[in-house]
Amino acid sequence: MRKVIIILLLCIILVTGCTKGENTINSSRKEMIDKILSENNYVIVDVRTEDEYNSGHIKGAVNIPYDTINKYTELDKSKTIFVYCKSGARSSKAYLTLKNLKYDVVNLGSYDNAKKYLIN
Repeated sequence: MRKVIIILLLCIILVTGCTKGENTINSSRKEMIDKILSENNYVIVDVRTEDEYNSGHIKGAVNIPYDTINKYTELDKSKTIFVYCKSGARSSKAYLTLKNLKYDVVNLGSYDNAKKYLIN
């Protein structure tokens, strides 16, 4: 019984600690994104399919499906590139590809998450 209580206490401590860290990270991430937005030196890239993009996207976003991003992709390297997709999986792949191509890129994850950061 004592072991069970100790394990439960450790789990509570871990969960509480992780939650606090996430709030701090999200807050500083929001500040970083707000700073980029205020400088107006960015491009928003929707990496979903054309059909998904046409069903709704963030105003001003360009559609470049994640599987077409490669060394021939022409984006302005002097700007920060925001990427998003439906769930965050494809934007993660696009993020890595663009990072490897030496772009300054921020992965916003899902479309819903991107709206929280980009639409005031």
